[in-house]
Amino acid sequence: MEGAVGPRVLVVDDEEALRRLLRATLAARGYRVFEASSGQGALVTAGAVHSDLVILDLGLPDLDGLDVIRRLREWSSTPIVVLSVRDRDDDKVAALDAGADDYLTKPFSTLELLARMRAALRHAARSGNEAVIATGALTVDVVRRRVTVAGRQVALTPVGYSLLKALALSAGKVRVHRHLLREVWGPAYEHDLSLLRVSVSKLRHKVESDPARPQYILTEAGVGYRLRVPA
Repeated sequence: MEGAVGPRVLVVDDEEALRRLLRATLAARGYRVFEASSGQGALVTAGAVHSDLVILDLGLPDLDGLDVIRRLREWSSTPIVVLSVRDRDDDKVAALDAGADDYLTKPFSTLELLARMRAALRHAARSGNEAVIATGALTVDVVRRRVTVAGRQVALTPVGYSLLKALALSAGKVRVHRHLLREVWGPAYEHDLSLLRVSVSKLRHKVESDPARPQYILTEAGVGYRLRVPA
């Protein structure tokens, strides 16, 4: 780790073999890797090393991972990527609601984990007031309320624009269904999944070259949606 200048990543998992795998994988890509095998260890280490990103298992020997997320969020906005065998939609939503930025289930693709990490780090580095968000050929100019695809301006309804803006300002991060519904339509609509699905479909028809195979607005099954950012 000597001489490393990359982001500090805290890996929290009680499986030594997995920590060893991630340590080698991440260190080879320039990350500075720190480890914890328990929830309490994670809380102490996260503060001591000022980690830039946390990779967190939910099944820890002392604290539930959800409690670790909540306690980290009391004082830190560090991106948290959950890596867990819990694959139920309820578990994913609970982790995201608690404050996690992303969620991957084990077994996982190392390449996908690396991509999700890069997205989380980019989102953390970006100001919430950034004027222009771009991913591929899609550009959202927040100040001018202007959306273009490959330089061509796209006309959106106020709802369509609000939905795309909500996704763009959290690009790379999973947005839970009810969070989007509350933000775009208000609290009275936060359980109206059919409204959200129809609106996402209409938005995809405006900004995707092939709405059936979206490049930008990705579905996180049973959880929500995410605007893809370049790898």
